[in-house]
Amino acid sequence: MKLIRHGEAGKEKPGIQDSNGRNLDCSSFGEDWNEEFFAPSTRIGPPISRPSKIICVGLNYRKHAEEAGMAVPEVPIIFMKATSSLCGPFDQIFIPKNSVKTDWEVELAVVIGKRAKYVSKEKALDYVAGYCVHNDVSERDFQLHHGGQWVKGKSADHFAPLGPVLVTTNELSDPHNLRLWLKLNGEILQDSSTSDLVFDVPTLISHISQYMTLLPGDVISTGTPAGVGMGLKPEPKYLKSGDIVELGIEGLGESRQEAIQDPEA
Repeated sequence: MKLIRHGEAGKEKPGIQDSNGRNLDCSSFGEDWNEEFFAPSTRIGPPISRPSKIICVGLNYRKHAEEAGMAVPEVPIIFMKATSSLCGPFDQIFIPKNSVKTDWEVELAVVIGKRAKYVSKEKALDYVAGYCVHNDVSERDFQLHHGGQWVKGKSADHFAPLGPVLVTTNELSDPHNLRLWLKLNGEILQDSSTSDLVFDVPTLISHISQYMTLLPGDVISTGTPAGVGMGLKPEPKYLKSGDIVELGIEGLGESRQEAIQDPEA
């Protein structure tokens, strides 16, 4: 990127010069290219503000369904994750009070770009703003044994690290052939491809839009491949304080979180 400042002496405005040599005014963004602009940032937040909905898809990779001991679904399994769980890609994972089974899940997240209702599969990708890395952190005991409602195990604070970036569709036109992976303390535990999705992105958008209106900024998290802590053999493994989770998706960047006990627990 080429930054410029243009205008009368002493009244210059910030701008950029594009690849064709055109000078474009950026003053509407409200910030000049000054010491404050160039100061190093101490934190990267989630690439979108709090969405109206975080919608997750369960058992959307065949091997993950197998490791969970569940049948591959014939229609998408949909559940919600509280928007208050959203956090930055390098923020800490908070292990909740009374948690014994906090788990990890690398997922491709789809961010909706315009209002979508009763969308056809053929037109579904027209409603996508872009794609992100998402760690769908899950407390398995809460999820499976606290009334059978998955949302309880998915919605604790800092259970939705998102980012580091939102990659727009002009830079990523096909989300269905991307490597996704996750490491725990340096050990690769999840390593798969979005080509293995049971239900692809257009199918999910179309299906969900038959039941609820999707709004700009809404997140659809498309499911996780095999290798979650709950499914490890010979016995499951879950997050403990000090554990480091690293994850990424081809073309969408990488994130990193340290697990700690919830400071309010």
